[in-house]
Order: sequence, then C-alpha cells, then structure tokens
Amino acid sequence: MQKLGFADPHTDRPVRTLWLVQATDLDAWRAALDPSARAWVLDHGFRAEAGKLLLLPAADGSVGAAVLGLGSSTTSEGFDPWLAASLPERLPNGLWKASALGAPAAASLALGWALGRYRFLRYKSLNQELGGQAELVPPPGIDMEEVRRTAEADALARDLINTPAADMGPEQLAQAAQALTDRWGAQCLHVIGDELLANGLPMIHAVGRAGPQLPRLIDLRWGDPAHPRLTLVGKGVCFDTGGLDMKPSSAMALMKKDMGGAACALGLASLVMDAGLPMRLRVLIPAVENSIAGNAYRPGDVLTSRKGVTVEVNNTDAEGRLVLADALALADEESPDLLIDLATLTGAARVALGSDLPALFCDDDRLAELAVQHGRGNHDPLWRLPLWQPYGEDLSSKVADLTNVTSNGFAGAIIGGLFLRRFVAATTPWMHIDLYAWNPKERPGRPVGGAAQAIRGLYSMLGDLDPASLRR
Repeated sequence: MQKLGFADPHTDRPVRTLWLVQATDLDAWRAALDPSARAWVLDHGFRAEAGKLLLLPAADGSVGAAVLGLGSSTTSEGFDPWLAASLPERLPNGLWKASALGAPAAASLALGWALGRYRFLRYKSLNQELGGQAELVPPPGIDMEEVRRTAEADALARDLINTPAADMGPEQLAQAAQALTDRWGAQCLHVIGDELLANGLPMIHAVGRAGPQLPRLIDLRWGDPAHPRLTLVGKGVCFDTGGLDMKPSSAMALMKKDMGGAACALGLASLVMDAGLPMRLRVLIPAVENSIAGNAYRPGDVLTSRKGVTVEVNNTDAEGRLVLADALALADEESPDLLIDLATLTGAARVALGSDLPALFCDDDRLAELAVQHGRGNHDPLWRLPLWQPYGEDLSSKVADLTNVTSNGFAGAIIGGLFLRRFVAATTPWMHIDLYAWNPKERPGRPVGGAAQAIRGLYSMLGDLDPASLRR
C-alpha cells in the first residue's frame, strides 16, 4: 500500500488533521474551531466549495491542519472520490488523518487518495514522483484491500492506454492479458495470424492482416465453470490509421487509445478475479492494428463474418465493429448469462455526450437501469442511448447482408450499436458501452491521458448481481 500513499495505521509519528466539510455543515464545523482558526477560515473566505483546500496554521507558524470542501456532493454513498485526488500533491509532507468521517465518506477519501497517486512515468528519464510526500492514515473501518484492487485496476487500464502503439501492439496487449492470467491462475488462449481463419474469425484477420504485428484473438477464462457466466469483450485496435480510408493526421494523433475498450475490459477482469467474485469469467479481445499495406482490406470488399453474416466494407475506418462482431459471435455461442462489450467505437458518442459520459446501449431495461444506478453511485457514470431499431434499415447493403457504415451520417453511435446487435442472439443479456477512454484536460488525479471508464460502476453492479437471473 506504500506506493498508494497510505501510512501504517499504528504509526507513532506525528499526524496532522484533515477535515472534509460539506457546504451545509460549514457553519457548525467553523463554530467548533478555536477563535484563531475560525478567524483564519473567515479571512480566507473558505466556503467549502467542492475541491477547495485550505491549510490552517499551527501556533508555531507551520501547517497544522487542512480542510477540504465537498460542496454539496456528499450522499449516503459517499462523495466523488476525484474531489480528494489532488490531496497527495497539495498537502505538505507528513502524515494526515481524516477527522470524524462516516464510512461512505471515508471510503471515498481513501479511494480518491489512491487514484490521485497515479502517474505514467514509463518514458521519463528521471523518476518524477509526486512533489510532496504526504501520507494518509487509512480511515478506520475501510476495506483497504478493496481500495488497493480498485486503484490497481484503474492504473492497469490507464497504463495500457497511455503506452504508445510502438510498445503496445497486439503482441504486447496479449502479454498484458497473460500477466493477469498468470497472476490469478486463469487460462489464456491466443489465436494468432492465419489461425484466425482456421478458427472462424475472418473479420479480425481481415482488419489486422496489414499490421506490423500479427492480428490475434485473446481468450482468457477464469473461475468455476459451475458459476454464472460473464463474458467481457474489449475492442483491441492498438492503432488505427483508418486503413485505406486514412484518417487525417489530427484524427490519428490519439489513436494509440483505440484499444481503450480492451484496456478497460482487462481492468474490470482484474477486479473480478482479485475480488474472487463467484463467476465464470471469459474475456475476449480482438487485438489488431488497422494499418495500410498491400494486403490491407479495401473499401468495397465483402467480408464473411464468423456468424455467416456478410458485410460490405464501405469505410475501412469503421473497423472496430468488424473485429467486435466476430468476437461477439464467438462469445454468444456459449450463451453467457451476461455479455458486456467495451469499445472506443464512435466519434458520434463523444459528440452527443462528451468525453466523460460513455454511452450505454442495452435492450434489457432492468439491466440498463442497474448499470446506470451503479455508475452514478460510484461516480463512474454511464448514459443510456436507445437501440432505435428503425435506424437498422440504414445498414442494408445491395451486395451483402449488411454494410459497416451508413451514408447519411446520422445517429452514428446508435448505428454502431445496432450493427453489433446483429451478432448477439436476442436471448443473451448484452450491454454495449461506447467509451472515450481518454481524459482531454488536466484535472486532479486525472492528468491528460488514458481514462479507465465504466469499470468501477460495472464492478459494483456485478458484485450485487446474479447474472443467471438475467436469462430471458
């Protein structure tokens, strides 16, 4: 726990007080201070706004305590942990202990502190650790193992996304999955190159065959086969040039993150395995690079999918749905009790919802509501968009069963979801999450870079859910 900035709870070193104050409790908290501290708070205009930090002096002029404002964000489930993510950097060196917190708020503080310790330092010539050495004494009654596993899963996903494609191609993504396999006693099958054709995964092969590394399917299994079956599918496009329908350079700049769905799937899988949830877990990741070469697939090609559905390629930059279609069809053959795919699928979802709100598609209202509730409760939000079936007519092709894009440009995120729906049987409870996997602006605990979206909310949902109960 040391790297997460937590101190030994039994330490005898000097400890300073950290208050967390909600706006509605400000007057009562301020009234309980000694007169000099109260005057300091008043003179500095502290109003307990969300994320505002005020350092309070000791009698000798050193920093004696600190207070973090929570605004009006505290609920029965705690507060947004990102409000506390700046504390490891902003507090002076030494030990800190929170004062008089209820269990939900204490858990939020501990998680926010751990998430705020994240740094991506792989390519820094000097190890640039946090500016300060502030440590938090874990609040009593908190499941610190849960905090650890959550922070580690978040860091795993962010590290994978932040690593450039030169060091995070299909082979390296497979190695990351294998590391989880080895750690948790899972099994992992790797179907590589032309083996994809022999094993009935032709669209994964078509999209990835022009890449500098061989395309592959990563197939991880863990848990008791008698337990309810959960299958995660993550889009693993390690770099996306757009193929022969090449992206402009400005649109290609962030395409190392196009495997963000796979990274988040592995982060969620890490949580499930680490916590020992009673599930038979399967993770399927089609890992490819959508590149340009003489053997690249072309606009106008007709691909035959694993499901036997033929797809006319009208844009090689809509490659994610092609590799996901084969993986979803494979997953569906086992009729899992719950099937979830995560993918950086469409720019249209970002236009509609921005970078922070992944789009959720699900045709099971109860399941969708559970996902939204747990996302909201864990400050890891999802926003449901409709699988509006009439739009599916726009996927018709004159030469094949489907086209991979429409010509009108409308409802792109919905169209992407409807395309994937064609490869999942109607009896399978299925969720499709179209996420961005990137933080575009500097925020406390969230430097510009990879974002592990949806995994905390989904993990919370899975902990409360018996997937077998979803069988229709």
